Amino acid sequence: MTNSLKAKMVIDKDFRISDIDPRIYGSFIEHLGRAVYGGIYEPDHPQADQNGFRRDVMELVKELRVPIVRYPGGNMVSAYNWEDGVGPEEQRPRRLELAWRTIETNEFGTNEFVQWAKEVNAEVMMAVNLGTRGIDAARNFIEYCNHPGGTYWSDLRKKHGFEQPHHIKTWCLGNEMDGPWQIGHKTPEEYGRLAVETAKAMRLVDPTIELVACGSSNSSMPTFPEWEAITLEHTYEQVDYISLHTYYGNRENDTANFLAKSLDMDHFIKTVISTCDYIKAKKRSKKTINLSFDEWNVWYHSNEADKKIEPWTIAPPQLEDVYNFEDALLVGCMLITLLKHADRVKIACLAQLVNVIAPIMTENGGRSWRQTIYYPYLHASLFGRGISLQPVISSPVYDSKDFTDVPYLEPAVVYNEEQDELTIFAVNRHLEKSLEVTCDVRSFEGYRIVEHIVLEHDDLKATNTAEVERVKPHTSGKSILNDGLLQASLSKASWNVIRLRKEHR
Repeated sequence: MTNSLKAKMVIDKDFRISDIDPRIYGSFIEHLGRAVYGGIYEPDHPQADQNGFRRDVMELVKELRVPIVRYPGGNMVSAYNWEDGVGPEEQRPRRLELAWRTIETNEFGTNEFVQWAKEVNAEVMMAVNLGTRGIDAARNFIEYCNHPGGTYWSDLRKKHGFEQPHHIKTWCLGNEMDGPWQIGHKTPEEYGRLAVETAKAMRLVDPTIELVACGSSNSSMPTFPEWEAITLEHTYEQVDYISLHTYYGNRENDTANFLAKSLDMDHFIKTVISTCDYIKAKKRSKKTINLSFDEWNVWYHSNEADKKIEPWTIAPPQLEDVYNFEDALLVGCMLITLLKHADRVKIACLAQLVNVIAPIMTENGGRSWRQTIYYPYLHASLFGRGISLQPVISSPVYDSKDFTDVPYLEPAVVYNEEQDELTIFAVNRHLEKSLEVTCDVRSFEGYRIVEHIVLEHDDLKATNTAEVERVKPHTSGKSILNDGLLQASLSKASWNVIRLRKEHR
C-alpha cells in the first residue's frame, strides 16, 4: 500500500473567475461574551491605549490585514438602541441584553468602534436594528454617523467629539430575521417590506451607501431559499447584497465527513446565487445582487459550557471555542470555497474576531494568542489578493457519511498581476496519505517558487494555548518547479500555501 496519492492541476492566467474583493477577508465583532469587553477593549489592561483598546489585540488584528469588520451584531442588534452607546460614558444606560441574556453596560459603542476600526485599518460594516425598531431609528443613526452637520443628529455627533462624519459605507438591514430565536422575528413578507422602506429612507440620507439584506440564517432553515426569493421580491432594486450565514461542527468525531462540509457551503452559495438570478430574471432587472457571507466559521466546542452561564452577568466567557488542528483545515477549505466564488461573494466575515468563536484569544488582564484557525485566515488575507483563477483539477475522491465524491485535493488559485505573484492554496483532506500534485503552470513563464508554507500536525485535536503554540506553520514544504511543471508534495491532512513570483532580470 503506497503512502501517497496522485492529483493533477492545470493553471492558466486566462482562466479567470473574477477579481477578488479584499472584503472577503472581513470579520465580525458583536457585543457578546468577551468580544468587546476583555477582547478589543479593556481600559485596565497593562497594554491598553488612551482609548482603552488593547494594543496586543490590535497588533494581531493588523497582522491579519482585516479589511472590514461587522458590528454590533449579530443577534444582539435586534433589540439594540444605538443611542445608548453614544455620548458621555457616565450617562449611558445599563440594559438587559436579551439575545445572550447578559447586562450590556454600553461603555463601548458606535464612536469607540469607529475609532478602533481606524486604528486597525479596517472599514466598518454597521448593522441596524430591524427587530424591535425600524425606519426611524435607522435614518437617525445614519444621519448621526454620515451626515456632515447642521442637523440634530449630525450636530450631536459633533457634540460627542467627532467633528467629521464617519462615512460608513456598508450597512446591514437587520440580522437573521428568519430565525425564531431573533428578537422581532419576521415572516419574509414582513421583513421584505420593512427592509425596503428602511433602505429607501437610509439612501435618502446618504445615497452613496451599500446595503445588505438578510438572507437565511443557514441552509437548513425550513424557509430556505424561499426566504431569499420573497425578501428580494421586495428589496431587489434597493439592496446590493444578500447575506449568508453558516457554522459547522464535528459533533460525531468523524473527521473525513467534517472536512467535507465545505461542499455544503459551496452548494449553499450556488443555491443563493440561482435564487438571486431567478428574481433578476423575473423582474427583468439589469442589476446583479452579490453575496455577503457575513458569518462563517466552525462553532460547536463551547455549546455545552454556554448552557451553564449565569444570566444577567457582564461580559461572561461565551462561545469561547478552543480550536484544534482539524478546525483549521476546515476553515482553510471554507476560505478556498469563498475564493472559488469570488465573482459573486464580495464580502465575507469570519465570525468572530476575538474570544467569541475567534482566531484571537485573550486573558482578562493578561496575554493574547493565536488559535489554530488564525493561520489559514492570515495566509488567505495576505496572499489571496488579486484575481481568482479557475484551475482544471483531477483528484482522487472519497465518500463520507453526508457527501459523495469529495476530492482529496481542495485548491484555490490567486494571481496577483501587479506583484507578478501566483499563490496556490491547497488542503489535502486525506488523513493518512500524502498527495503528490503535478501542476501545469506554463502560462506563468519565468516564475520561481518563493516559499511553500505548510500547516500540519500529527494530532488532529492539537490546540494552541497562551503557554504553548502547538499548531503553527512552517516553510519546509516540498515543491519544485521545472519547465513549467510544478511538483508539490502535500502531506496528509495539511493546509498548504505555495507562492510563486516572476523573476525580473
